[in-house]
Amino acid sequence: MSASLQIGLLVFPRVTQLDFTGPLQVFSSVPGATVHLIWKTLDPVPSDSVLMLTPTITFADCPQLDVICIPGGFGTDALLNDEETLDFVRRQASSAKFVTSVCTGSLVLGAAGLLKGYNAATHWSAMEMLALFGATPTKTRVCVDRNRVTGGGVTAGIDFALTLVSLLVDRTTAEAIQLRLEYNPAPPFNAGSPDTAPAEVLALMKERVAPFQARRLDAAKRAAERLV
Repeated sequence: MSASLQIGLLVFPRVTQLDFTGPLQVFSSVPGATVHLIWKTLDPVPSDSVLMLTPTITFADCPQLDVICIPGGFGTDALLNDEETLDFVRRQASSAKFVTSVCTGSLVLGAAGLLKGYNAATHWSAMEMLALFGATPTKTRVCVDRNRVTGGGVTAGIDFALTLVSLLVDRTTAEAIQLRLEYNPAPPFNAGSPDTAPAEVLALMKERVAPFQARRLDAAKRAAERLV
C-alpha cells in the first residue's frame, strides 16, 4: 500500500520548522511513499528560525494527495484568510484519505471549513480558537476523528506522524520507524504542558504569547466570519 502513497506537507513563511520536520522524518521513512513540500512557488521559504525551506512542488503542480498535512507556526495567522491557500487545501481534502495538521495548522483546516463537527487538537495557546470553526477542542497529543488526524503543539508532530503511519500502513511499520529514529523521549523537565509546568513558568509563557494570541484570535474571528 505504501508504494502508492502521496503525502504532502504545506510549507509557508514563518512555519515552525519542527512542526513539519518531525513528521517529514517519519513520512520519509515509509517505504515507497512520495513526500511533497508544497507552496505557491518554488522559491525558498523562511521558517520561524534561521532555517530556510525549499518547496518541492507548487499548488498548481501538486498531484492528488493521500495525506495533506498543515503544520503550524506564526505564519498560520496569514493563511487563515488567504483564499488561494484555503482553496488548495479544500481541493486536496475533498479526495484525500487523511486530512491532517500539527499545532496551529488545525486552525487553517478550520478556516477552510474542514473541521466543523470534528474533534481536533492544536497548540495549548490556540485551543479556544478551534470552537470558532465548529470544532471540539481536544486536549491530547494526537486526535483521530474519522479521517481528520490532528496533532498538538510542535513536538507532538512526531507522535502524530507515527500514529498516522499505523493507520496508513500498519503498526509494525510505525514501530520500526520509531525504533529507527530512537524516538524514546525522556525530557529533563516536566514543563511541557500547562497542566504540569510550574506556575511561574506558565505565567511567564502566557505573558509572552499574549500579543501573538490576540493577533491570531483576530485573524481566526475574521476567518470564521468568512465561512458564514
